Amino acid sequence: MKRLEPEIIDYYNTEVLKMILEKYGMTPLEALRAFVCSETHKMLEDMELGMTEFGAGALFEIWECEKITGDPRKSVYIRGE
Repeated sequence: MKRLEPEIIDYYNTEVLKMILEKYGMTPLEALRAFVCSETHKMLEDMELGMTEFGAGALFEIWECEKITGDPRKSVYIRGE
């Protein structure tokens, strides 16, 4: 696995965390843990998967889909519908 550059990961972490905090009212630490420990984040870190083609809003939706269904691949962004 080729890992994405830390600066890009930090950008997505910051932007997605803002959305998680706003919608779910978690503490910053809870939100960070929820995102960084997710399959969505693992997919983001893998440069070969090309998740950076999505904006932060789409990554939030993918993470939220994972939170609800248990599988980020069920997101419409990944399924391509």
